[in-house]
Amino acid sequence: MEMNEKILIVDDEQITLENLDIIMKKENYDVTTSSSGKEALKLLEKQEFNVVLTDLRMDEVDGMQVLAECRKRYPDSEVIMITAYASLPSAIETMKKGAYYYLAKPFKLDEVRKVVKEALEKVKLKKENASLREQIESFKGKVKIISQDARMQELLQTAKQIGPTDCNVIVKGESGTGKELFARFSILTSELFGYEKGAFTGAAGTKKGLIEMASHGTLFLDEITEMAPSMQVKLLRVVQEREVLRLGATKTVKVDVRFIAATNRDIKELVKTGDFREDLFFRLNVVSFTIPPLSERRDDIPLLSYYFLKKFSALMQKDIREISPEVMAILMNYDFPGNVRELENIIERGVALSNSTMIELGQLSEDLKELSIRTFRRKDGKIPSLEEQEISYIQWVLKEVGGNKTLAAQTLGIDRVSLWRKLKKFGLDE
Repeated sequence: MEMNEKILIVDDEQITLENLDIIMKKENYDVTTSSSGKEALKLLEKQEFNVVLTDLRMDEVDGMQVLAECRKRYPDSEVIMITAYASLPSAIETMKKGAYYYLAKPFKLDEVRKVVKEALEKVKLKKENASLREQIESFKGKVKIISQDARMQELLQTAKQIGPTDCNVIVKGESGTGKELFARFSILTSELFGYEKGAFTGAAGTKKGLIEMASHGTLFLDEITEMAPSMQVKLLRVVQEREVLRLGATKTVKVDVRFIAATNRDIKELVKTGDFREDLFFRLNVVSFTIPPLSERRDDIPLLSYYFLKKFSALMQKDIREISPEVMAILMNYDFPGNVRELENIIERGVALSNSTMIELGQLSEDLKELSIRTFRRKDGKIPSLEEQEISYIQWVLKEVGGNKTLAAQTLGIDRVSLWRKLKKFGLDE
């Protein structure tokens, strides 16, 4: 670890300050501590720190002021906000102002180490190529998954653990959830297996297939369940025998490939119906990820929205920095049948149509402004029952009317006694 990785820790709570100091010094960072925001501003006048960890709420000078000063003086540095008063609005505000991450107290030591390490890696990248990294690396092909959802973090951690291995993987999830971010691939028979000269009209020479070219690496197969039965047989041989037969060839070629496959369908059900080979499924399904839909990880909506806002503002060369509270409220209550891809399209449209520094209601499509669309979707691969849908709908109506049961009953088209009975039946009367 290089000692030039300078860390500034700012917190008016002495115990927290001392604990963070010990943690960071154990990681061999060059640590400076400050017990007040006012003192931190003086330190920032004198030197640059790679990463600043600052408490949000402090007397005289708070964490937001420390963040603003750091962003102003050292745009390549990263600021991690820490607070015992965690809330979604404060998280959104710190992200809007340029914070790298938002940590809620009490935090886990491993979480702090991980976040600081990742922040330092980002600083290093920016210093290597500050001008090109923002435009090219972030927006043109870099695989980047934005999420603070616990299940997504667990999936990403598992993905990191199996990254160095050669075990096969299946990625499941609805369309638009981000399966393609694990890899990118398009399937054509000749491209997958390769061909010999004269194997078909237009085959003027021998060509290696993608499987062969990916030998000693990883190959991603998108929508694996759409593969024809004949292709499944060929793929099974590759996975099982570790060899590929080019089209028109008589001899096989040895390959060493790790496969990652993705699908938005219930692959186990397809195995049961005979539409997908069971032996191929077992060969591929060494590790399995199921990416939850965006509607089940709503806290990611603001983070993703501002990520896409920065992305498209830069691409379109516009200075749009805000999403109005009215627009954010609609996004937080929308069910996103198209998942993250749909959210990206909504923000892209907003940036394209905005003539100010903010995306406002006028930039949303009419149906999105007027409707709060509720979608029917499978949960854990199962179609929800009518009772489950009724419970969900009643909860949603109550939330929309601020918990007013009289108004909720009117909205539902039933009397208050009937609503009371349903709430009691479903255990919602607390």
